[in-house]
Amino acid sequence: MRRDGRVRWALVGWLSVLSTIAYLDRVNIAVTGQVIAHEYRLSNVQLGWLSSALLLGYAAFQAPGGRAADRLGARRTLTVAVIWWGVFSAAMAFVPTVGYAIAVMVLLRFALGSGEAVMYPAANRVVATWIPVRERGLANGLIFMGPGIGAGITPPLVTALMLRYGWRMSFVVCAVIGVCAGAAWWKIARDAPAAHPRVSDGERAYIEAGIPARIAAPPLAWRTIWADRNVRLLTVSYFCYGYLAWIFLAWFYIYLSTARGMDLRTTARYAMLPGIGMAVGSGVGGILNDVISHRYGRRAGRCGIAAFGIGLAAVFIVLGTQVEGARLASLTLAAGAGSLYLAQSSFWSVSADIAGSSAGAVSGVMNMGAQLGGVVTASLTPWIADRFGWTTSFLVAAALCVVGAAAWGLVRPTAEIAVATDG
Repeated sequence: MRRDGRVRWALVGWLSVLSTIAYLDRVNIAVTGQVIAHEYRLSNVQLGWLSSALLLGYAAFQAPGGRAADRLGARRTLTVAVIWWGVFSAAMAFVPTVGYAIAVMVLLRFALGSGEAVMYPAANRVVATWIPVRERGLANGLIFMGPGIGAGITPPLVTALMLRYGWRMSFVVCAVIGVCAGAAWWKIARDAPAAHPRVSDGERAYIEAGIPARIAAPPLAWRTIWADRNVRLLTVSYFCYGYLAWIFLAWFYIYLSTARGMDLRTTARYAMLPGIGMAVGSGVGGILNDVISHRYGRRAGRCGIAAFGIGLAAVFIVLGTQVEGARLASLTLAAGAGSLYLAQSSFWSVSADIAGSSAGAVSGVMNMGAQLGGVVTASLTPWIADRFGWTTSFLVAAALCVVGAAAWGLVRPTAEIAVATDG
């Protein structure tokens, strides 16, 4: 079968751009957090409330956002979501320094999270509709390079904007970038290959031949999704994954500046390392996922890579807490972030493979687990650090990684969810 055309990869590329911007809007508070805390007289625990609020909104709207993408199409759903999260990101810049400011900021971050919740379930719906099974590892690997790139460029970009124009302007600039990218997505995207004017006959035939017929089936009932063994295992593992990932996204910058004593500019440089590791790990993991799945089957390619990556992350996290020197610790912990993201493509490829027409809803349920892990780590990590030290915070995350890796040993990546229509 000829693979004429690359429209599907253009869509994947733009999803990676949107994914990058989503993380830019999401983790800019990790860079500006200490300045905001000083201005509004917030403690680290109160600062953690802002991350928890975002993640609660993000977790709560995962499944509804995924169902909206399944029913209304990823093009429309994602465009509205990007505009939504841009508005609420910018609104943070206009919160007055008054007694109720913390309550307003918590509400704004919750609203931001609810809009960003649509991003990855909608992207998975695009993958399920546009990307043949044999290419899904790479496609998801590219899409999930976005969080790594976003986490990598956020510290230097937001630090530069903050030092030159103040932290408020950094939020406005991030929001404007997002709205422009959302408008571009509306222009280039379509919900199916047959509806896109630039898709050649050869590319459309290649896509249709590589996608299971279930993509046109009725949506799965919520009760069927929740009852599926694979969905539960993926959700548990993604909770553990999300717990560690959000330590890097929400607390690594603060960890380097407080626990390791780096100055602001040095912290900005070294805080890029986990993001770089995530981006590289996601891309490499996606490639290995497809290559090994094609040669040895999806259990080896999807499950094996995921278990290996998450388990290796635990090893690097333990080592990173024991080494001397801030720079060596940064490198070792960043290697842990990269190892963790070797598994990223597997989560989303398996959820698309088993869900068919409900890829958005199923991946939304799964991703809710990761965000609940983030909710827990946003508040629990500073609490543990205050009472037992930062080393203990990272060791707790490493222990959860062991649980997350073990769950992949029970996943059956070719077992499609039984079809039942949503009542």
